[in-house]
Amino acid sequence: MEAGRYGEDGRNLGWMEKSPHIQRLLERLPNAPGVYQHHDADGRLLYVGKAKDLKKRVASYFNKQQHDHGKTRLLVSKIADIKWLVTPTEADALLLENSLIKEHKPLYNIQLKDDKTYPFLVIKKERFPRVFPTRKVIQDGSEYFGPYPSVKTMHTVLDLCRKLYPIRTCRLPLTEANIQGGKFRECLEYHIGNCLAPCVGKQTESSYADSIVAIRAILKGNLLEVMTLLEEAMAEAAAEFRFEEAAKYKTRLEAVKRFQAKNTVVHPTIHNVDVFSVVSDSRAAYVNFLKVMNGSIVQGHTSEVKRRLGESDEMVLAAAIPLIRDKFNSDSTWVYTPFAVDLNGMPEHITFHVPQRGDKKRLVELSERNATYAMRDRQKQLEQIDPEQAVTRLLETAAADLRLTELPRHIECFDNSNIQGTHPASACVVFRDGKPAKADYRKFNIKTVEGPDDFASMKEVVYRRYKRLQESGEGLPQLIVIDGGKGQLSHALEALEDLGLRGQIAIIGIAKRLEEIFFPGDSIPLYIDKRSSTLKLIQQLRNEAHRFSLAHHRKRRSKAALKSELDDIQGVGPTTRRALLGHFKTVTAIRQASEKELLVVVNKRVAQAILTHFR
Repeated sequence: MEAGRYGEDGRNLGWMEKSPHIQRLLERLPNAPGVYQHHDADGRLLYVGKAKDLKKRVASYFNKQQHDHGKTRLLVSKIADIKWLVTPTEADALLLENSLIKEHKPLYNIQLKDDKTYPFLVIKKERFPRVFPTRKVIQDGSEYFGPYPSVKTMHTVLDLCRKLYPIRTCRLPLTEANIQGGKFRECLEYHIGNCLAPCVGKQTESSYADSIVAIRAILKGNLLEVMTLLEEAMAEAAAEFRFEEAAKYKTRLEAVKRFQAKNTVVHPTIHNVDVFSVVSDSRAAYVNFLKVMNGSIVQGHTSEVKRRLGESDEMVLAAAIPLIRDKFNSDSTWVYTPFAVDLNGMPEHITFHVPQRGDKKRLVELSERNATYAMRDRQKQLEQIDPEQAVTRLLETAAADLRLTELPRHIECFDNSNIQGTHPASACVVFRDGKPAKADYRKFNIKTVEGPDDFASMKEVVYRRYKRLQESGEGLPQLIVIDGGKGQLSHALEALEDLGLRGQIAIIGIAKRLEEIFFPGDSIPLYIDKRSSTLKLIQQLRNEAHRFSLAHHRKRRSKAALKSELDDIQGVGPTTRRALLGHFKTVTAIRQASEKELLVVVNKRVAQAILTHFR
């Protein structure tokens, strides 16, 4: 019997339905921290996870009555074997989990997409190290700094380093034997002051190493350390009456200060901090990482994360933070996040903080904006490759936000219009695959409701709409949107119940003032993120329904106004009315016309009747 089977309703069939092998493994698991590995029948690694208590955590996969996501149910259904490793602490379990995920890349674990298109600066591991830009990180012992959010930012930092500390740009093999043997000679870079010619022995290796130490500090963002060194060197040179040298140090110091002022985004006291945030759509999450040193952002990177088991944003961020910190060798002891993250396995000296105000809060908001821009850019790329994919992603996001069991490819929205109960009208607009299907729009004149009763009017039009669809055999929508709050929604629900359709079609209401989303039987509204594509789709539906309904109402009102003004005049029929409006354009112009002006269009008897009626 297969381990982890599920019934038709998606409920876990329970402990006793597991294979004897799985049951024995669960009984043997220790109540200790460690890492567990799920394998399928072919021995392939499916998932790696960490646990504070291995027995409780692994058993939860099989004892849970209802898993939140279908992918988790699928994972459990494939588990044929479980292996585990006990660790001294939960922190050790976290480290071991990360190394196993990186090594084996299990199918159901969160994976950071390895994007090598971002620019880095590298201090090459060689004698008289070069500093240059690269997009390829090679594990050869060299030091890599970045990634930088743009090439322009990277070159700004590189130019500052080279301006302050002239270093070589050539690829010559500067071994001691080659230099002593006089195999090289000064190049143009030396003569224009961009290099101090270590190739011919004019700069010692120790002097060059001092420049690399200072450049490393700049690349790490430690500008205060660099400024301190320059101030000390300037003071020492001045004290020894080496004024030209002191002036050079002063020029360098001013350049560093200008660079710091230009790049500081928050108060310089915010130092050595990691900032993380996450945004997501239906298919992936985007985790942004910012490294802040002395108030300046020295690193910025957004990783695309494939969600394997429908993980929440909180779970994605908790899994991604250790991976990203490890990837970029971060040693920050402070981590800012937009919400509390469960990372009990992290070392104790690392402090997590959720800023509420000020510069720290602005850093988190900046990180969120960067994550959002990265997500939108990725979506645009996918849309250019496959436009249909953009529609599917929009509908998948809407289905997830609105708790739908199927994609809302066919959505209908209802709205009422009237003025103090006069000329009541309603409209139904139809969206297919996220776009208006104007040929399917329908107008309704209220027939059974007297006076201004929006609730009863809504019930009438919803009943008439779906009664007609039932009789004609046309397909029903996957989602109905009611323009209104709980009152309109409950009456629309009554109409569906009368037709036997309750539970067959998802239905929601949207209240205008706060954009609240109401669900049947739930008194607490849902507030969707204002930037969400789901809310924008619902707003577009609501606005289109309101426009269409209002146009229908105005047309009815105009017809009624024309009838009361002209059709009650003796001798004025449809033909005469059209002739009068064609000449005078408006009823007001007809009312103000003289007998002579009227005789241009009608005979004297009708002209007298019009004048008598209006005057």
